[in-house]
Amino acid sequence: MSQTEARRIRHRMGKQERKNTLIAYSFLAPNFIGFAVFTLVPVLCAIALSFFEWNGGDISKIRFVGLDNYASIFAVKKVAEKGIEYFFTRSDLGITLKNTVFYTIVTVPLTIVCALALAILLNKIKGALFFRTVFFFPYVSSMVAICVCWSFMMMKNGPVNQIIMALGINFNKSWTADSTMAMWAIILVSVWRNMGYYMVLYLAALQGIPKELTEAATVDGANKWQQFLHVTLPQLKPTTFFVSVMMVISCFKIFDVVAIMTEGGPGRATKMLVTYIYDEAFSKIRYGSASAIAMVLLIIVLLVTIIQFSSEKKFSND
Repeated sequence: MSQTEARRIRHRMGKQERKNTLIAYSFLAPNFIGFAVFTLVPVLCAIALSFFEWNGGDISKIRFVGLDNYASIFAVKKVAEKGIEYFFTRSDLGITLKNTVFYTIVTVPLTIVCALALAILLNKIKGALFFRTVFFFPYVSSMVAICVCWSFMMMKNGPVNQIIMALGINFNKSWTADSTMAMWAIILVSVWRNMGYYMVLYLAALQGIPKELTEAATVDGANKWQQFLHVTLPQLKPTTFFVSVMMVISCFKIFDVVAIMTEGGPGRATKMLVTYIYDEAFSKIRYGSASAIAMVLLIIVLLVTIIQFSSEKKFSND
């Protein structure tokens, strides 16, 4: 082969490689453009806006305040300048953060347990396809319809209270109107809606466990419970890690269930970080302060996620 022919072949190969690269970028471009326009740019704008005071309207009235928005969140000081006051207090952030953390701590393990239990029950029984569809259906149903139905069922004389009183427990209050039970109403609806989706993930993981492991455990004399503890659970560890990470992030961003069922009430019993941000931005029209709270939420979620990944890596090495 002459040098001229070799150069022609290299040229054609380089041209084909560039063509393939452009084709790959053309497939990636729509998703990247959508991410940049609807996610990346708003996040950057929110970061910038957290250092400004702006009550909407004329953008020329926007005023740089530096770290005052962040200082006011943690009640470092109260700022009163030109008739503008910051009403953030430590209790405002503390209550919403406490509610969000409590909701997350209870909802995540409850959902994982319910999803795993359903997956194990529906893994090999007859008619499993029908029941899988039934349990998955709430996840794809309208959140508004779900919350309205559950609010009706949890009314003072609703079906839920009727069942409770039939068991001999005297409870005749509306769940969403009671400061003690409102949070549990939110948790119950969240677990009921999401467990079907995570059940599907666990089903896929269960079906991927090699049968040889279970058969070997049976030969060694392990009962069903021992097989579950020493064979099934370790094999499900990657799925459980993925589910826990996704659920923690989702719980810290909880908004729709709270907004529809309780609006953060009664009082501030179910007020979450995202509802706090929403109230500051769209009820009190304080976009700068709302952006600062959003950045605090972003940092919290980021730290929790890093801790989860570090813990998983540590356990994997052990």
